[in-house]
Amino acid sequence: MKFVIQKDKLAQGVQDVMKAVSSRTTIPILTGIKIVANSEGVTLTGSDSDISIESFIPIEEKGKINVEVQTPGSIVLQARFFSEIVKKLPKDTVEMEVQNHFSTIIRSGKAEFNLNGQDAQEYPHLPNVEEENVFRIPTDLLKTLIRQTGFAVSTSETRPILTGVNWRIENGELTCIATDSHRLALRKTSIDAGHEGKYNVVIPGKSLSELSKILDDSNDLTEMVFTDNQVLFKAKNILFFSRLLDGNYPDTSRLIPDESKTDVLVQTKEFLQSIDRASLLAKEGRNNVVKLSTLEGGMLEISSNSPEIGKVIEEVQTEEISGEELKISFSAKYMMDALKALESSEIKVSFTGAMRPFLIRTPEDDTILQLILPVRTY
Repeated sequence: MKFVIQKDKLAQGVQDVMKAVSSRTTIPILTGIKIVANSEGVTLTGSDSDISIESFIPIEEKGKINVEVQTPGSIVLQARFFSEIVKKLPKDTVEMEVQNHFSTIIRSGKAEFNLNGQDAQEYPHLPNVEEENVFRIPTDLLKTLIRQTGFAVSTSETRPILTGVNWRIENGELTCIATDSHRLALRKTSIDAGHEGKYNVVIPGKSLSELSKILDDSNDLTEMVFTDNQVLFKAKNILFFSRLLDGNYPDTSRLIPDESKTDVLVQTKEFLQSIDRASLLAKEGRNNVVKLSTLEGGMLEISSNSPEIGKVIEEVQTEEISGEELKISFSAKYMMDALKALESSEIKVSFTGAMRPFLIRTPEDDTILQLILPVRTY
């Protein structure tokens, strides 16, 4: 194998596939990046057997030559060293050549590295995904969905299914739900489905977070293909495979109250900043709890008290409060995460009592919803 490639293209491709390479893998060859050069271009692959990412660098793009392949071939190189080398090469072009016994030369300007490679035939094959049921979604919307739900997945392995985001597709509508059993994030959107496919899958939160880092912010369409145990996302020159989590996702619909006793309409930014200030004195150990009480005249009181540190009280003017008066305590972190996920200048919070879950929504928009369980403070 021998080819010359633009350094910036190679570096970007390596950076993308590195997101799937883990140093802690039971299959030694997966600590490497597989490189394949042929008449169409150069393909890089990284995998940790949960996530696999393939990045393709075409021979030319928009009339600009990216790669010149002199001899097609393939090699697997140690990811950690290869990625560092590529970043620090001196010139804009890189020449790579595989010699006997998988020894690989990487040249750029006056610098020359010689890396020991491995046989690419030994590298596990990527899952073969039948592309019958393809869904399409604008890339920027996909990133937004991940951002607005992914933060609420569980980080504890006691219930592995909750470390993923539940994606349900029915009648051309995609619903994404994440919960760690203390809070829940839900977002719906309509997607382009050329068929009446119904899916109910759970995608690991970690996979979605890595996917989001690779995707650009364009409104080009990303294709999604589901199989029994894999999902494939196809964006421009990138294939991203992730395994799906086994098991049934709990039915969360019954968690969501359909009535409320107290409703508060408030400016998001002001509310977020006051919770942020109150959390400064909230103790980390107790989930950094803050208290909220409704006052006369449409005011909210946000307070926090840690006997050994001190206390803080702040009043926030709301747009409107209706219903019963209320005192409730909750995690400041959960509230701030939820408020940051809602892209709206105003939010509506609906409470159904001091010990019941409450909902945070954007007025006039039922496609997004955040739910938080209160904290008992006695």
